[in-house]
Parts: sequence; C-alpha cells; structure tokens
Amino acid sequence: MATFRLSTHVAAPPERVFDLWTNLDRMAEWVGGVTKVTDLSGPIDRAGTTYTTWFGSIASRTTVVDAERPRRFRTRFGNRILAGESWAAFEPDGRGGTNLVQELHTEGIVAAIFGRIFATGSYKGSFRGELNEFVRIAERDAAGSD
Repeated sequence: MATFRLSTHVAAPPERVFDLWTNLDRMAEWVGGVTKVTDLSGPIDRAGTTYTTWFGSIASRTTVVDAERPRRFRTRFGNRILAGESWAAFEPDGRGGTNLVQELHTEGIVAAIFGRIFATGSYKGSFRGELNEFVRIAERDAAGSD
C-alpha cells in the first residue's frame, strides 16, 4: 500500500468546503478525467452510500466509509487502474477559513505505480494539481457568495 498526504488552506469556511468536496455534480471541475458520476445510492454524507465515478468508459465504484459534516469524509474506491481509500479532514483555521488535509492510500502494485505518477508534481491531473484546482474553485465560490 502506498500513502500520499496533501494539505492546504482554503479561504472559505469548513461547511462550504465540505459541501463542495462532496458535490458529485461538480467533481469533474477539479478531478482530472472524471466525465460523470452515476448510481448514487443515498445521502453523500452517510456511511454506506455508494456511487460510480466514470473516467471516460472506465468506472470506479466508490463507497462512503465515514462522514461527519463538515469535519471529515472517507471513501473506498477502485477500478483496475487505481484502488484504495481516500479521506479528507476539514478543520477551521480560526479566521473563517479551512485547513484541508487529504490522504490517499492505494492498494496493489499497479495502483501504487499509478498513485506515484499522480502524486508527483503539481500538473493538472496530479493529486496536488487537483487539490490546487479545488482550492481555486472553493475560494472563487466563497467570494461570489459574499
């Protein structure tokens, strides 16, 4: 198993950051390659809820393992290219913003290799690039609501 941990600051309150993070209709805005999300089985902030994330014709089934709005969100995901668990923590920074920590655990040799590729650098499809894009969108949305 390979583990990748990222952290950043978002100039938006945890409630807004959590809501965007779990908004499956908007996931494609920051997660590289996502073309759609289907088959949502229940509330996104409830353990046991499942959904399918599509990367073109490749499906990745996801299960919500743990969720506590607006503090944490953990999922188990998998397909033949990348499988494992992802968790995110949303902590208030005391100034109206959020400290966001994301950790990904990949499983298997192929997933470890692809995980390492996605973990390297900050290009658009990398884990860091996606997180940077998420922050940009979250902060833009928060500024637009004021």
